[in-house]
Amino acid sequence: MSPNFDVSSKRKETIKRSTSRNIRFIQAALSVVNSTRISPYSCKYSKKVYTQHQLLVLVLFKDYRNQHYREFIEDIGDMETIQQELELSAVPHFTTLQKFFCRIKTLYLRYAFGKTLNLFYSNDNPIPITAIDSSGFTSGYSSHYYSVRTGKIRKHFLKTSISVYTEQRVITGFIASNSRVHDTRYAHRLLRQCHKIRKSDCYVMDKGYDSEAIHRLIREDLHADSIIPIRSWNNEFVGGIYRQKMALHFDDVRYRKRQLVENMFSVLKRKFSGDLKARIFAIQKKGITGKMIVCNIHRFLQFLVFEVFYRAKKTIMNNQTDDSAGFFTHPPDKYIRHNMFPHNHKIRKYIIT
Repeated sequence: MSPNFDVSSKRKETIKRSTSRNIRFIQAALSVVNSTRISPYSCKYSKKVYTQHQLLVLVLFKDYRNQHYREFIEDIGDMETIQQELELSAVPHFTTLQKFFCRIKTLYLRYAFGKTLNLFYSNDNPIPITAIDSSGFTSGYSSHYYSVRTGKIRKHFLKTSISVYTEQRVITGFIASNSRVHDTRYAHRLLRQCHKIRKSDCYVMDKGYDSEAIHRLIREDLHADSIIPIRSWNNEFVGGIYRQKMALHFDDVRYRKRQLVENMFSVLKRKFSGDLKARIFAIQKKGITGKMIVCNIHRFLQFLVFEVFYRAKKTIMNNQTDDSAGFFTHPPDKYIRHNMFPHNHKIRKYIIT
């Protein structure tokens, strides 16, 4: 009897943890979506059964759980706590989410993505190092079995470039293209985009971005440092003033941070899938935008769990051992809330002490 009891208790504990994790994501996603300019209803003739905020949070929650529409709606029907958090009067049909996602403008998703950065920053201080790289998301709406039987193996993918703040591993910008293009083609747009959202003191990239024009843009227009290794063409001549500076003085210490952008691609594809089920390029771009929003919210929740609560527990333990020195044994809530993250009040409101 005791082994069975231990297994059931562990299963209940696992279910409880997953439920609390889902609730935290719903609360964070709701705070992001409610801060956008999305109107509650798409038009005045709407049936007003569900708000656009509720539907968008459900779409993001589907990407967070890495599920299809049908499977996701079946699970939502069994999650009463999630329905209460979203104030759903009834569980929507899976086609309701599909049609909503096709209908919503990409601009609103972009605006929601920008709001996710406000979870981490509340001031305009520049970022020390930003890493940029690109990878592909597979357009896998057909099964591999069907492709093998028909002899038409699909290799189409969307090349996506992202910029990542290396210290907190937050995605600060992204651009998706419908074809295989060189890394430097959309580098100028991505640099201006991420620099407009959050300025950076240094940009690190791999050899694929080696270009005098990119160096000139970063150093002269954006007023930041650029660290890009030089491509070797088996000749001694290196063209360009800034490329020559890279050949003479290359900062290996800061360049090592570039690998963190590859780690973010790994997180995106492992946790939230690297396949896009949509066939239309516009909807595929919406899918990539949704993945970026979910990834930043997921990172924010990790930030709370590992940074806030761990540090709070460690602070309390240190204060309990320093009773003789005159420190307080149990720090008040105000100490934990304001001393752990004094730079951002939006993080402090999520801390539960």
